Amino acid sequence: MRRHPDWLKVKIGGGETYVKMKSLLRKSKLHTICEEAKCPNIAECFGSGTAVFLILGDTCTRNCKYCNVKHGKPLPLNPEEPKDVAESVKELNLKYVVITSVTRDDLDDGGADVFYDTVLEIKKLNKDCKIEVLIPDFQGNIKSLKKVIDAKPNLINHNIEVVKDLFPTIRPEGSYKTSLDVLKNIKEIDNKKKTKSGFMIGIGENKDQIIQTMKDLRIANVNFLTIGQYLQPTKNHAVIKKYYTPKAFDDLRRIALDLGFEHVESGPLVRSSYHAERAMC
Repeated sequence: MRRHPDWLKVKIGGGETYVKMKSLLRKSKLHTICEEAKCPNIAECFGSGTAVFLILGDTCTRNCKYCNVKHGKPLPLNPEEPKDVAESVKELNLKYVVITSVTRDDLDDGGADVFYDTVLEIKKLNKDCKIEVLIPDFQGNIKSLKKVIDAKPNLINHNIEVVKDLFPTIRPEGSYKTSLDVLKNIKEIDNKKKTKSGFMIGIGENKDQIIQTMKDLRIANVNFLTIGQYLQPTKNHAVIKKYYTPKAFDDLRRIALDLGFEHVESGPLVRSSYHAERAMC
């Protein structure tokens, strides 16, 4: 097994809030990307009462080479899922919630209706809760994108995930252009809507490619950015090519801010929804 640098060590989960969160998720049969993707921050986030709810089931129709979420043929949608998520948000008394999903290319709308219903159900029960949605690309379907925007979440996130040149090997079923178009189209539909994107490094890119990705995201008028270290979930996933130091991440953060991003989370353990509420404060 590969030994990670010391700065990537994280504490094991525990504490009353952590246990409550795990218990609630099991009782409601809800999924979180925190668990499915083996996020290294799960102890910190669960311990502070933060979770990223995974809707549209737990099985993705794509097979990206970095992602630990299982792939294959998904089960039918759960019609109670939007209400179940909303009730869990209320029970946990969350003031900021992130809703994401597996990619569902098998659905005509990519699952946009479920995103819409989930946001509205959360608003009904949690008047003061801010909502961030982390959406798939919907295969570039503008109608699906508009449906999500119509739900009026506080923030819309769509991750570019990796630099352009790595898409053919790491995200073969995705498209760099389509992902950028999703972010551009959000602004064209609602130019006041705050947007966010993020990507991983350490998977084979170079600094010039990293900076070009930042520039492309700024051209798409993305407001907030996350950059984190790629960690190989299993031996069957893409291998780690490089460990970036905390200083390297700090340098990238300064470059991103100089390019015009309003808020940047850049660090070895940063993931798309890590400290998500900070950007909206």
